[in-house]
Amino acid sequence: MGDDSEWMKLPIDQKCEHKIWKARLNGYEEALKLFQRIEDEKSPEWGKYLGLIKRFVTESNAVAQLKGLEAALAFIENAHVAGKTTGEVVSGVVSKVFNQPKARAKELGTDICLMYIEIEKAEVVQDELIKGLDNKNPKIVVACIETLRKALCEFGSKIITLKPVVKVLPKLFESREKAVRDEAKLLAVEIYRWIRDALRAPLQNINSVQLKELEEEWVKLPTSAPKQTRFLRSQQDLKAKFEQQQAAGGDEADGDDEDEAEAVQVDPYELLEAVEILSKLPKDFYEKIEAKKWQERKEALEAVEALAKNPKLENGDYGDLVRALKKVIGKDANVMLVSMAAKCLAGLAAGLRKKFGTYAGQVVPTILEKFKEKKPQVVQALQEAIDAIFLTTTLQNISEDVLAVMDNKNPSIKQQASLFLARSFRHCTPSTLPKSVLKPFCAAFLKQVNDSAPEVRDAAFEALGTAMKVVGEKAVNPFLADVDKLKLDKIKECADKVELVGKKGGGGGGEKKEKPAAKAPPPVEAPAKPSGPPKKAPPAKAAGPPKKGKPASAQSGKSKKAPETKETVETELSPEVCEEKAAAVLPASCMQLLDSGNWKERLASMEEFQRAVEQMDKSEMPCQALVRMLAKKPGWKETNFQVMQMKLHIVGLIAQKGSFSKTSALVVLDGLVDKIGDVKCGSNAKEALTAIGEACSLPWTAEQVVSLAFAQKNPKNQAETLNWLANAMKEFGFAGINVKAFINNVKTALGATNPAVRTSAITLLGVMYLYMGAPLRMFFEDEKPALLSQIDAEFEKMQGQSPPAPSRGAKKAGADEEGDAAEEEEVDGGAGDIMDLLPRTDISDKITSEMVSNISDKNWKIRKVGLDEVANVISEAKFIQANIGELPMALKGRLNDSNKLLVQQTLNILQQIATAMGPSLKQHVKNLGIPIITVLGDSKPNVRAAALTTLNAWVEQTGMKEWLEGEDLAEELKRENPFLRQELLGWLAEKLPTMRAVPTDLMLCVPHLYVCLEDRSGDVRKKAQDALPTFMMHLSYEKMFKATGKLKQASKDQVVGMLEKARAVMPAKPAAPAKAAASKHASSAPAAKPAAAPARNQIPSEDFSEPEPKPDTKKAKPAGPAAKKGVVGKKPPVKAGAKDEEDKSGPIFILVPNGKEQRIKDEKSLKILKWNFMTPRDEYVEQLKTQMSTCLAKWLQDELFHFDFQRHVKAIGAMIEHMEPECEAVIGCLDLILKWFTLRFFDTNTSVLMKALEFLKLLFTMLSRKNYQLNDYEASSFIPYMILKVGESKDVVRKDVRAILTMLCKVYAASKVFPFLMEGTKSKNSKQRSECLEELGCLIENFSMNVCQPTPAKALKDIAVHIGDRDTTVRNAALNTVVAAYNACGDQVFKLIGNLSEKEMSMLEERIKRSAKKTPAVSAKQERPQKEHPTNPNATFLRKPAQEEVPNKLKIMYRTYRIQARAQNAHLEQSAPSIPKEFQLDLDVFENNHTCASDIPDLVQHKLDDVLEPVMIPERKMRSVSPHFDDIHNSTASTINFVISQVASGDINTSIQALAQIDEVLRQADKAEAMSGHIDQFLIATFMQLRLIYNTHMADDRLDKEDIFKLYSCIIGNMLSLFSMESLAREASMGVLKDLMHGLITLMLDSRVEDIEDGQQLIRSVNLLVVRVLEKSDQTNILSALLVLLQDSLISTAGSPMFSELVMKCLWRMIRFLPQTINTINLDRILLDVHNFMKVFPKEKLKQLKSDVPHRTLKTLLHALCKLTGAKILDHMSMIENRNESELEAHLRRVVKHSVNLSGLKSDKGTEKGALRSDDKLIKAKVSDILSEIFKKIGSKENTKEGLTELYEYKQKYSDADLEPFLRNTSQFFQSYVERGLRMIESEREGKGRIQTSAVIPQHSTDLYLPSSSTVPISSNGEDLNAAAYYERLKILRQRRGLENSTPEEDRPPLSSLRPSVASSTDMLHSKLSQLKESREHFQQEQSHSHSHSPTRSSSPASNLDDLKKRLERIKSNRQ
Repeated sequence: MGDDSEWMKLPIDQKCEHKIWKARLNGYEEALKLFQRIEDEKSPEWGKYLGLIKRFVTESNAVAQLKGLEAALAFIENAHVAGKTTGEVVSGVVSKVFNQPKARAKELGTDICLMYIEIEKAEVVQDELIKGLDNKNPKIVVACIETLRKALCEFGSKIITLKPVVKVLPKLFESREKAVRDEAKLLAVEIYRWIRDALRAPLQNINSVQLKELEEEWVKLPTSAPKQTRFLRSQQDLKAKFEQQQAAGGDEADGDDEDEAEAVQVDPYELLEAVEILSKLPKDFYEKIEAKKWQERKEALEAVEALAKNPKLENGDYGDLVRALKKVIGKDANVMLVSMAAKCLAGLAAGLRKKFGTYAGQVVPTILEKFKEKKPQVVQALQEAIDAIFLTTTLQNISEDVLAVMDNKNPSIKQQASLFLARSFRHCTPSTLPKSVLKPFCAAFLKQVNDSAPEVRDAAFEALGTAMKVVGEKAVNPFLADVDKLKLDKIKECADKVELVGKKGGGGGGEKKEKPAAKAPPPVEAPAKPSGPPKKAPPAKAAGPPKKGKPASAQSGKSKKAPETKETVETELSPEVCEEKAAAVLPASCMQLLDSGNWKERLASMEEFQRAVEQMDKSEMPCQALVRMLAKKPGWKETNFQVMQMKLHIVGLIAQKGSFSKTSALVVLDGLVDKIGDVKCGSNAKEALTAIGEACSLPWTAEQVVSLAFAQKNPKNQAETLNWLANAMKEFGFAGINVKAFINNVKTALGATNPAVRTSAITLLGVMYLYMGAPLRMFFEDEKPALLSQIDAEFEKMQGQSPPAPSRGAKKAGADEEGDAAEEEEVDGGAGDIMDLLPRTDISDKITSEMVSNISDKNWKIRKVGLDEVANVISEAKFIQANIGELPMALKGRLNDSNKLLVQQTLNILQQIATAMGPSLKQHVKNLGIPIITVLGDSKPNVRAAALTTLNAWVEQTGMKEWLEGEDLAEELKRENPFLRQELLGWLAEKLPTMRAVPTDLMLCVPHLYVCLEDRSGDVRKKAQDALPTFMMHLSYEKMFKATGKLKQASKDQVVGMLEKARAVMPAKPAAPAKAAASKHASSAPAAKPAAAPARNQIPSEDFSEPEPKPDTKKAKPAGPAAKKGVVGKKPPVKAGAKDEEDKSGPIFILVPNGKEQRIKDEKSLKILKWNFMTPRDEYVEQLKTQMSTCLAKWLQDELFHFDFQRHVKAIGAMIEHMEPECEAVIGCLDLILKWFTLRFFDTNTSVLMKALEFLKLLFTMLSRKNYQLNDYEASSFIPYMILKVGESKDVVRKDVRAILTMLCKVYAASKVFPFLMEGTKSKNSKQRSECLEELGCLIENFSMNVCQPTPAKALKDIAVHIGDRDTTVRNAALNTVVAAYNACGDQVFKLIGNLSEKEMSMLEERIKRSAKKTPAVSAKQERPQKEHPTNPNATFLRKPAQEEVPNKLKIMYRTYRIQARAQNAHLEQSAPSIPKEFQLDLDVFENNHTCASDIPDLVQHKLDDVLEPVMIPERKMRSVSPHFDDIHNSTASTINFVISQVASGDINTSIQALAQIDEVLRQADKAEAMSGHIDQFLIATFMQLRLIYNTHMADDRLDKEDIFKLYSCIIGNMLSLFSMESLAREASMGVLKDLMHGLITLMLDSRVEDIEDGQQLIRSVNLLVVRVLEKSDQTNILSALLVLLQDSLISTAGSPMFSELVMKCLWRMIRFLPQTINTINLDRILLDVHNFMKVFPKEKLKQLKSDVPHRTLKTLLHALCKLTGAKILDHMSMIENRNESELEAHLRRVVKHSVNLSGLKSDKGTEKGALRSDDKLIKAKVSDILSEIFKKIGSKENTKEGLTELYEYKQKYSDADLEPFLRNTSQFFQSYVERGLRMIESEREGKGRIQTSAVIPQHSTDLYLPSSSTVPISSNGEDLNAAAYYERLKILRQRRGLENSTPEEDRPPLSSLRPSVASSTDMLHSKLSQLKESREHFQQEQSHSHSHSPTRSSSPASNLDDLKKRLERIKSNRQ
């Protein structure tokens, strides 16, 4: 028992580890209860048990083990950290639980495994269970199989990966243990349930009996797809859906199940193990395959055939084997061997799948050629081979090869090629069979449809039918424009018969297929109704994919119209039929006179003809018949021009009005072209041609017209035809124009002898250039130089112009633009098509076998010769076809050549091939492109660079998709080559963000990417981290997170952390380029509107995410999508094809709200690198690039980070242009812009540097104009690097840098620039040292000694060191700087500089003497004349005569409150002379004479006796300064600016003097208005001074603390004066007040203040000031400020809880006075602040706080507001967005309703007085808790006095308050104490003077509750304070003497920690505000003390005035 009692006392976790099993059992039981009790899954309690859970399951005692398992299960189910234990616990379960005899133990073990799967640990559990299958104990194996089966049954095959399970199944069936075999059988049945027949292949080799048993079991399984019944934690939405379906009886589930089953279908191939066969080939295979005897060749092929039958083959280099088989197929005469080789190829293709794609291009042409064989067995084998190969590649890759044989003379080849395509199409979808691929095939099929061989025709029909079934009729119809109806029906019939692979209900007809293809089923029936398409167009646009411009697709669009009108297939009518039809619609007389011999009759006939046509209805008009009548003799040979004009006009009319077909057009075109050059009829002919173009599409018409014109020899017709075409292109747009059709005719025209023809041709080319751009010139590079220069000149004219918006064809454009999913594939548009049009040469004949063997020769010189020959062949051909014979394999071999020069030469050739081959290059990506990537692993940087250039050249032609398909990229990444990995990952990181979609195969790279994240090489790790976000943007975080499941735990934790970081910076996918194109080609405003619709979905990071007009940058962001709409919609006529110009429109700087603040925060918290380096490393550049991506337009960022310096110059130019209009956004990303320019300072290119300096000058000018102040973060990341350039060797650079430094002082405090320059003087560069010293001298001259940091002594010592420098310029600069200091502070400089050597001292003295000779004249001028005529304030600046005015140099405010003084300074200069300077600061002298900046400025002598003559002064005039002082208000705003700036001076005396001067102004009611408009500025300056005291002065032991206290006193005195005047106090803005209150409260909480002598009195002063602030400030601003402050203090966890309490006390005080102030409060703003508060702190969150006071405070505020305003308060919520969702509105409604009910009950009590009383009672009911709080305080030792004060005030407010309930249970002593305390307070308040009331305030520093407003010492009731009151105040101050406290220790550290989220810029200012009032007076008292014989204050006001007078005289004398 003794033992028991010992372990019973232990904590639970120790019991669980105890050696006694009973203790452990007890521990497990208690742990189980604990685990079930803990509600928070993230509770720290779970962490204690992390290491113990394995012990729970591996418990050796069977009884205890059961409890341990139960506890472990509870832990896993409830603990957030349980996943960390998965591996060890499941391993323990397998080894120690599954072998237990007790069924319950096994059951719990299984449950534990399943629970781990539920918490997302399926992979780890599965791995452990599969390891358990190898255990020797059959019980464990059986249990593992059973657990796997249950997991699969419950979670399904999506969660449980079947491949590893299927892999071990055959082995389990071979087990000797029957139980294992039986369980394996059950598992196999379960697997079959999920993947069906995919399981057959892996199990084909098991025992036949077992297989038969399995087959029997499989048959019994239900055919319906299985469902997941248990769900992961992340699948709770699925779980809810599943439960709903179960509840609904499972009806709804059926539809979903089908989709799910499809999604889960498993490919049997994936379950198989790959077999390596290359090593198993017979050693003599390659000799045998070349043997002469066919039997030997057969043996070799049989060996390969047997190996190729393996269903899955290991990847390897099959190149040689494929070439050998290809040779057999192509050249072997024995057809049996041909079919065997074909079977081998089919086996390889099926076994390798996508990996075989590399070889597809080599063998497809050979197989297609071999289809000439007639023998069925050969044909069948070839068909199987080519079908298998097709599945390994894409249609695009082999399209060139197939098209090449479509025109073959052999009908068998044509037939089999078409049949092959028909079979291939079945595997396609509309997206994999885009129009760009289908178009050339359809053209080839249409030729075959008319072939003489019936089998060829049938094959073509079948292929066309299949294509129609796949992409839909609508997509194919444009290509079938000229097919007659019979053939069209045949094609449709074939389409109906087609069964597509993997599609359900294949025979459903074209309509069903239309749904996915066109996304708009209705238009399928539209062709029947002519009115259909226009009606359907708008919805189709909205529903379809984003619309795009139609450069490439409109041709198909135009012809799409044709089948709708049915005239395109109009058959040619005989002359008799035409005559009959014409006679039916034309007058008989017209018909008779058509061929009359008299021209007048013919003219009359034409007129009748015209009238008839004009009146005819479209549906009745037989167009073909009418135009044939017009062509009737004399037809187009008409000799009379009038008749001819009429005839041509009628043709145009018919084309416009009728359903004009191409058949009709062909009747008239010849005649029209014949007359186009006619002087009189030409214009009519052109009009008719234009009308035909509109009816039959311009592309077709243009092709016919040009070919007809050039078939003639009439140059006039040719010239005019080209002119017409040029004009027509502008009118119709370039959409669909087939350039190839007439480019040869244009070439002919260019070579014509007639100059008019040449000119017309060049003009046409100019118009085409508008649409096609630079690629057009490629067609004419062979022309003569003279002609080329003319063409270039024409192109130059068109440069930069935009193509006009199409004005014709718009009617049909509506129909053309019906949404068509397939069109998205044609995003490449014009450029790709143009490349296709280029005449390409077939160079396969020139790639001879000799050349190929040379390239592969052993001698490197011969190899080089071979490569040179290849380069020559390609350069001669210019543009080549895709077929380049054996060259790819030969070049591939050279990419790993030992001679690096040859590798580089090969790379150059591959670049040549890329340019020459164009888009057809795609088919060579696998066999030639991927080897280029391998070269990226070369050890030589130049080779890697060449490989990267080649790679990019290839990608430019092919796009990225082909590179990412298959496993090739993953295989490359798998290679453990650091160079390859870093280059490849860097390349991917650059390319992936530009892609809209990627193949799923990219996922294969992820495991290797994770390996790279932990690579030994730092560069690889860096590149992998950079690539991570780009992978994630396409694959999603979820997939990538899932992929970490197979990593080791340590690796996984690291990778998951990186994934989280990557997730935060993941770039957004680029939007479809179609959207940009939509705006390019939008024909008109109506067309532009739909173009804007898809833009709504654009991502904010897109190039034009800011609205162009930019009326209000603040509104720009929320208006994101709408703004984008505006951009897209407003710019239709932008140049087509000129993508760059389009991209560069719109704003380039993007305003990201709070972006800069976030970056500052990130840098402080070390989340990003601090911008601090000697030379910029890659990681800094990359970080900046990432940060800038969100702030700049994409194109600008590309330019800024381009390696070419010219692009930098261009980018800076663009930034200069956009700086002014986008200044807000520039300021928003100013830190990043400055950082980028620091990088340019490290460049060596002068042109970039000069451009950068030009920008910076403009930038700082703009910032100065906007009154922006750099923050320290921006300055520290820029100024040090700019100072490096001050030592630049080039004068022009140095001059610019100095100019920028000068400007810098206008936007950044000179005192802060000083330390940077001091740092610059330590440079090794003597020029830099001397320039920095010069600049320091200028600063001292301009800003006096205040500028020297950290202290003048320290600074001057460091400067004086350079007097002994070896360099003369440095010595001179140092001497000049010290002389400047001497001029500023006289002989004191010698003390400050310390000891100098004799030589240096003599040099200095000499220099001072010399400078003294020069300066007296200047100073004399300064002294007197300036008093009458002030000169330029900069007159004395020795080195910088052109400086800005002084106030601009002393800007110390942050930008929000900065006062603009520039304009007023000029006015001041003119008006200053007229101001008599009585008591006024002589600022002209003060500004210009910096030598005495620290002294009090001159006060003009005035006869004070006159002012002070009356002895009794009943009014404030005692303080009157000057009768003329009001002039200050009108003319001296800049003077006030200057004085206020001196308040923040680093010199204590300067600051005190400035405060004294301001106080003189504030103390006069009639003069104080001069301060109006400067209040925020003054408060901020005061705060700056306080911060300086706290950070610098208080830390400096050398400074006299008394001086500091004096300064504090002045500050508080000033603030008290300021907040005594309500008009001025109300000017303080909300932000400043918030900072003020924060500072004051922080000061009161500062414990250090209490340690100081008279610290308590300082706190009382602050207390008094707080009350003043609360009463006198604008009530809305102060209430708002307090609410925000409370919110911030509650958010912050680091601050003192007392802080929030004091803020709430302020709020309670405000609430108490709401009845008096309610009418002055802007309730809308207050309710908005409360709403924001409640958003951050909803009711539940508020209640969770430790104290309930915040909740009560908020409730009381709202109750008080409701009480005072009633239901009207609900009308004051206008500023709240989504007010219906606001918690505030609901709360207010409840309160209002409650108030109404209460007032209803009490309303009948009678008089108004009674009603008021009832209101008061209601308030008392609301604040009954206030009394409890007050009595708590009275009962506490510290807060007694505060509590009594509050109770007194409460009683004053509620005279009928019943205190009895609170006093009833207290002692008699306590009750008498309370009464006595209340009496004392009453007597104090009534009996003492107003000034003394501050003494009533309780002593404790947290005591805020001061006298109510009626007792505030300032005249709140409106009466003036008389002289006696002032005297009384002075007397008290004399007595107190030591009021100057050092308490403004602002509590800077607590401050920042208290409110991390709030700008604490003015926090310090407030503590100083409070001391200001009394300290001012104290300072003046001090002055009189120090300069007089300690005068004793007499009681008469007169003596007081005498004292003042003497003091003023002393100040004056001191100044002199």
